[in-house]
Amino acid sequence: MRPRLGTLRPRLAQADDARREIDRRRDQRHWRKWYKTARWQTLRWSVLVRDMFTCQRCGLIEGDTSKLVADHRRPHRGEEALFWDERNLQCLCGPCHSGAKQREEMADA
Repeated sequence: MRPRLGTLRPRLAQADDARREIDRRRDQRHWRKWYKTARWQTLRWSVLVRDMFTCQRCGLIEGDTSKLVADHRRPHRGEEALFWDERNLQCLCGPCHSGAKQREEMADA
């Protein structure tokens, strides 16, 4: 028995819907590339210096800057002005950023 073209049309529509959803999700995460810019690296460094390489949650002073995060106090969720606002950034150690802060943000979402 030959497949009918009528059965192909709904499958194509589903594929189009899936493609649109993938594109929508990619567009929502366009801000991730901002973390790779020289502008972000400069801003990150200024926040770490301003906070004297000290975690603003637990008070740990960390000399290895690769273990420190310039964290957004208020999640930016792709809002460019909030992403680049130095007043919205704080220095956190890796464990504080990956632990308590992430749990708080998940609870607020």
